[in-house]
Amino acid sequence: MAYDYNKFLRMEKMPTLWCWGCGDGVILKATIRAIEKMGWNQNDVCVVSGIGCSGRFSSYLDFNTVHTTHGRTIAYATGIKLANPDKHVICVAGDGDALAIGGNHTIHGCRRNIDINFIIINNFIYGLTNSQTSPTTPQGMWTVTQKAGNIDPTFDSCDLAIAAGASFVGRETMLDPKKMEKLLVKGFSHKGFSFLEILSNCHINLGRKNKMVSAMDNLNWIDSISASKAKYDKMSEEEQLNILPLGVLKQDEKAEEYCDLYQKVIDAQQGKRGKITQDDFEKKI
Repeated sequence: MAYDYNKFLRMEKMPTLWCWGCGDGVILKATIRAIEKMGWNQNDVCVVSGIGCSGRFSSYLDFNTVHTTHGRTIAYATGIKLANPDKHVICVAGDGDALAIGGNHTIHGCRRNIDINFIIINNFIYGLTNSQTSPTTPQGMWTVTQKAGNIDPTFDSCDLAIAAGASFVGRETMLDPKKMEKLLVKGFSHKGFSFLEILSNCHINLGRKNKMVSAMDNLNWIDSISASKAKYDKMSEEEQLNILPLGVLKQDEKAEEYCDLYQKVIDAQQGKRGKITQDDFEKKI
């Protein structure tokens, strides 16, 4: 299938400012293909991005777009979705933007299960601001803020999203754009908070400073620390250490979506129904 990428890009902004070999361009095109497969009207899509390399998504895509402040993508996207529940809201953030300064917003977006498609581009470093430690930087790696080697424990962002209540959680790498595209389509088709982590390379500010001189070296490293969920599930606990499973990690179609709950409040206030009670909600412990 041939795709008219120009239709969805602001061509006056081309070429992009991303470094040569950066995975962001691959993710951008996969996002465009996923949107086109969904058949969404261009005017019904809103893309929200924050600060960092991933923040340029909203500059390059020709949809309704909002370029927000650092760590506040989910906060902006929540307001947009509640005001326009019939629109498709895609939020793009990096690992620092989404999990450090924006970690609290991410947790509560998951908890509320609002119908937002949250794409986290995880390149394991603060790329744009020159190599500071992020929540996903592996221990021992050099960063500009920990030159003797990162001592911070890392965490699995998908485990965080699952624990926080996101109803769809998945992960892929930009090494396989087709699998990434399929995951995005599944997430976009899901009603509820879709947490979509894409592992990507930053060979400039992570790779070359950690003995991965080329983009391919960085990509080979990503390949070595990831495995399909089917393969991961067959590993021993020891083999699973430091390996990130790929694919759909959680999909709950029964979880009630936040905009629907909000509509119940509106209906109650307008006298269309009585007071909201505990019976309106799925019983959860």
